[in-house]
Amino acid sequence: MHPCRPLAALLAAALALAAPAGAQGGAHATGAAPRMQAVERTVGIVVDGRLDEAVWQSAAPATDFVQRDPHEGQPATQRTEVRVAYDADALYIGARMYDSLGARGVSDRLFRRDQVNSGDYVQFIFDTYHDHTGVTAFLVNPSGVKNDAGQASANADPSWDPVYSAAARIDSLGWAAELRIPFSQLRFPRDSMQTWGLQVERFVERLNENSSWSFWPKRESGGPARYGHLEGIRAPRNRGRMELLPYALSRASYVRPTQPGSPFQSASAYSTRVGADLKYQLSSTLTLDATINPDFGQVEVDPAVVNLSAFETFFSERRPFFVEGSGLFGFGSFSCFNCSNVSSMSLFYSRRIGRSPQGSVTQGGTEYVQAPENSTILGAAKVTGRTSGGLQVGLLNAVTRSERALGQDTLGGRFTEEVEPASNYFVGRVRQNLRGGNLTVGAIATSVIRRFDSDALETRLPGHAEAVGVDWDAWWKNRTYHLMGNFAFSNVVGDSTSILRLQNSSARYFQRPDRQSGGNGMFSDLLDPSATALRGHGGYLRMAKDAGEWQWEGAVNYRSPGFEVNDAAFLNRADYVWTLANVMRRWNTPTRHYRSWQAILGGQQEYNFDGDRTGAQLHLFTGGQLANYWNVAFYTEVHPGVNDDRLTRGAGVARRPGDYLLHARMSTDPRKALLYSLNGNYIQDTDGGSFSSLAGSVRIRPAPHVQLTLGPSYSFTRNTQQFVLRRDDATATHFFGQRAVVANLAQHQLSMNTRLNWTFTPTLTLELFAQPFVFAGDYENFSEFTGPRTLEKKAYGQDFGTICFNQENNRYTADPNGNCSVASAGSAQAFSFANPDLNVRSLRGNAVLRWEYRPGSTLFLVWQQQRSGGETYGDFDFGRDAASIFRERADNIFVIKASYWIGR
Repeated sequence: MHPCRPLAALLAAALALAAPAGAQGGAHATGAAPRMQAVERTVGIVVDGRLDEAVWQSAAPATDFVQRDPHEGQPATQRTEVRVAYDADALYIGARMYDSLGARGVSDRLFRRDQVNSGDYVQFIFDTYHDHTGVTAFLVNPSGVKNDAGQASANADPSWDPVYSAAARIDSLGWAAELRIPFSQLRFPRDSMQTWGLQVERFVERLNENSSWSFWPKRESGGPARYGHLEGIRAPRNRGRMELLPYALSRASYVRPTQPGSPFQSASAYSTRVGADLKYQLSSTLTLDATINPDFGQVEVDPAVVNLSAFETFFSERRPFFVEGSGLFGFGSFSCFNCSNVSSMSLFYSRRIGRSPQGSVTQGGTEYVQAPENSTILGAAKVTGRTSGGLQVGLLNAVTRSERALGQDTLGGRFTEEVEPASNYFVGRVRQNLRGGNLTVGAIATSVIRRFDSDALETRLPGHAEAVGVDWDAWWKNRTYHLMGNFAFSNVVGDSTSILRLQNSSARYFQRPDRQSGGNGMFSDLLDPSATALRGHGGYLRMAKDAGEWQWEGAVNYRSPGFEVNDAAFLNRADYVWTLANVMRRWNTPTRHYRSWQAILGGQQEYNFDGDRTGAQLHLFTGGQLANYWNVAFYTEVHPGVNDDRLTRGAGVARRPGDYLLHARMSTDPRKALLYSLNGNYIQDTDGGSFSSLAGSVRIRPAPHVQLTLGPSYSFTRNTQQFVLRRDDATATHFFGQRAVVANLAQHQLSMNTRLNWTFTPTLTLELFAQPFVFAGDYENFSEFTGPRTLEKKAYGQDFGTICFNQENNRYTADPNGNCSVASAGSAQAFSFANPDLNVRSLRGNAVLRWEYRPGSTLFLVWQQQRSGGETYGDFDFGRDAASIFRERADNIFVIKASYWIGR
């Protein structure tokens, strides 16, 4: 289900605000865009938030702000004045935020940098190229905490951390902010005299008032095309400026050995390393970033999951080098008012670089193995920015070394074996803005090349993989109508065994016996054990009316059977055509019942390339913000029964029962010290399966500088079609000579995400994260489908055959044609499998103390801990499993990392 508001909401909301504009001195919904003149600094400016320098009295201010909320289109109730100055090195901003209550009216909060999510603030959003598409944002609150996002691209990247100064001060008039932003941190044209797009936004928390210098109604689409104009800047050329960020790190690990008696593992390990990041300004518009021997020690741990599907779990990128500027490499934009079970086009997933080794030791007689956790990144570099012709450019190249596992055989002999080949990753992205930002066209190319030193790896992984794509985004009629889309082609080449593995993977299951294959001409659509290449294509197209009270959309999204990009990107499924249609009504005029409301009605469906309908739904959403600033939403989906070409994992197509979903959620006023939210789901299907979940979140601010968030969640699933195993059996003529065993699964999952943010100063913060996690899965009623494309099943030991459980070795034996309890009465078709019941428990967490001891230079102290274990009870016993977490031995990792910024 899609509408959802992530908490980069401040930026998102701000950028939304930062869309259209209009009139001298302030608003411009219908008139000319407001204008501001920057003045040259002639005397020194001390960035202290006092605004007592002469330049702040002589420069003409930007004023006349207009409300977006709570009274759209009305003048702001609190006066704001913004002035801009410059010199040969930097841009200066002085902003005075008057408050009718003086200092008492200012809502002051302390946060870590880039974590401002409440309280008063002022934000300055620049379109430095004045091409009506790029966004570079700077936000400051009354405590002097900085938020920033950039850099001169349509998707402002909140991980961007430029080196600049900001200060704020609360006084009897309200509060004031002062910023000095070096031109070396910005990208802009080479022109000697600059005109930039500018939007300024102010939020007054006690009034819930959001006002902007350049205003446009909520019913209209906006963006940089409707910003005001900042004129008169004389900016220098930035060519040749360089920043260097060397680091040193020390790490101590106290981790439980996974192989008792192994000569390669000890309970403690210590290491040190050094490396550096380099930023070099190739021109005022192009920047080179490089990293040598990068470290990602301060990165937060991934949350615990139990994945019982055939598909890989997606985890977000958290490593700073790859997160910063990632918007420039983004491809496959996707939008919907409401949709579910669909993925955008992915051609680059940076977590593939430095991934865990994909191979394993294959030498026989191996007793102990020491394998690396991740591939070592020898170096990575990226060039980002744009050319003088306005072409946005992003180039990235990374090299990972060959990784070898160290093994010892049963005779004590030692050896090494390659488990990940040396690899080169390349991504190239270009994008051109046309028609004043109303048309954007772009292209992308990715490549992965591997060099093998192992025959076993060469038969597992492709030798090289490429993908190319084009995308477009077009607006017209005052940005009311919108056409967006993309198309991509993939090519994977390697040993025939590695290509066969891809043909049989869960993304496509070419081996399915009832698959009506096409052929292997230009594009792959046929199981062929001798093939040495896999090729495919995919695309997305959306046409919509994205402005006004009534809005609508229609979309199609598809991947051909041979589409494969997992070497450089993330792909769970190919072989589908998905379509969507929605209509939405929005009410933006506040009433005594609500401040805003919307309703969405629509549907979607999906087919595979054989013509099987594999998904369908009708959905209805309604929700909005109540008059007391609480947010509520209600949602329902209805799904008819459809075919499922993935459930049996390569056997015939099965049938998925119809079901309905009910969803409700609410959250309280975010301005309060206590914020809580709650959401619940209930699903019931026609085969006796069900799903229910309840999740909440409580955010407590006991002091302006302390924030505690608790996020408990519980879910229960009763799945009547949980896959257990698939095996060949010529006597199973009812299912193409395959036995696909499924079971009823009762699944409980309980977790609690806990975060504590303690901000001592804007540059000294402590963050704690912990996630206790308990999972229980109980399998019963092992069955087979009576045939393809049907819900009817027959259970072992009840409707046919027998099934036995051996307590001693914890295994089941099933015999479809005999008696498994009597050895002499068993048949040749009998098979056994391990007891799939499972209980998983874990506690994951980390603590990060971050001190920016000088601008751009940071000291990290990091502690990571993990406790995990499991059993095969199957039943859910909270007391037993929760207590067991703390009986597990803790794995602890301690890291000290210091970096020092050299630049100006």
